[in-house]
Amino acid sequence: MHRLSLTKQIRLGQQRMVTMQHRQRTMIVVRKFSTNSDRRRNATLELEDGTELRGISFGADTSVSGELVFSTGMVGYSEALTDPSYKGQLLMLTFPMVGNYGVPDPKKMDEFGLPAGFESYKIHASALVCQDYSYFHSHWNAKSPLSDWLANEGVPGIHGIDTRMLTKKIRDKGSMLGRIVLDGTQAPDYNDPAATNVVAEVSCKEPRIFGQGNPIKIIAVDCGIKFNIIRQLVRKGAEVKVVPYDYPIMNDLEWADGVFLSNGPGDPTMCTDTIDNLQKLLALQGDDVKPLFGICLGNQLLALAAGAETAKLPYGNRGQNQPVRNNFNKDVYITPQNHGYMIRDETLPEGWKTLFTNENDGSNEGIMHESKPFFTAQFHPEACGGPTDTEFLFDVFLDAARDGGKSELKFPSRGLKKLEKPLDHS
Repeated sequence: MHRLSLTKQIRLGQQRMVTMQHRQRTMIVVRKFSTNSDRRRNATLELEDGTELRGISFGADTSVSGELVFSTGMVGYSEALTDPSYKGQLLMLTFPMVGNYGVPDPKKMDEFGLPAGFESYKIHASALVCQDYSYFHSHWNAKSPLSDWLANEGVPGIHGIDTRMLTKKIRDKGSMLGRIVLDGTQAPDYNDPAATNVVAEVSCKEPRIFGQGNPIKIIAVDCGIKFNIIRQLVRKGAEVKVVPYDYPIMNDLEWADGVFLSNGPGDPTMCTDTIDNLQKLLALQGDDVKPLFGICLGNQLLALAAGAETAKLPYGNRGQNQPVRNNFNKDVYITPQNHGYMIRDETLPEGWKTLFTNENDGSNEGIMHESKPFFTAQFHPEACGGPTDTEFLFDVFLDAARDGGKSELKFPSRGLKKLEKPLDHS
């Protein structure tokens, strides 16, 4: 039998002691970050086509209904849940593990007085659906478990669901209504958020100014604006006046250098007041014309104001990896998206053209006017979460606002050149 020397035995003992101490510290951290398992209850996810899936509830002990949609992002659930565009929807995440990095402190504010880790002041999604919820989390920025945050906000979650199967079902049959029913509770009626003007529910009630004193003056029409849009505009030199969706923007045009139209939830045709205000803006001529930039719902609202039509997508585009082509310089960007409606390109009136196109399904991703400084993006250049490939669109808008919309809109090219010969990977 091989016998270790005394020195080696001492060293081995020291290594084992260090390993045990590390394990003890790890166990303490895990215990510190564990959530309350008493909140777990059995629940059922029911769809309007009769599908029923059993799962385990986490978050608030309540039953809810809404439109079931899926998002393909791997991270960013705190940003997604607080995105007002998810108002009235059951958000299903296709990435299998959710909750492992917890949730930031909702009370921590950034330099603009906005919650630093979120896209609005509260959760707007009606519920969260996932395959595997992590009851333990660890992250330097985490303040609480995801389940605790959901519970405090009154929003339920359900895990143990075959999200892969559900995603395939939605892709095949289109989006559908659903409900989460906790055992022992009354099942709510199916609720279609598109049947009401949900923009009115998420829009601010009174105007508010950010970046006061900055040189470029921007009116931001809040149809459910994400906070990172405000951050982007202010950091790039704008004083932003955020106004309600039905605000009479014509009254403030003398003050403003440009008008921004935000993202938001629901059917764009419900926003009749916003469309009426935009039609007045589009009718201006000469020096009265103001640069205009719209994102997501703002894209659809501008098209409707111009006389085009919108339509509901079969299952929408939601996630952080949608390829979009610029139709003029042929650049392709990877973009974050969250929308269920699109502009019908063939209905665009004379003087308008399609600026961006989705490379996956060919749907409209933005429009621009042929002679006036008006343009839009169906995707989210502000990201949060997602790639920042198209953040430059804020610069395009603010440059136009800076010179009064007198210059032609210019979209910088990536400057990528076609390879003369294939790369040698040997």
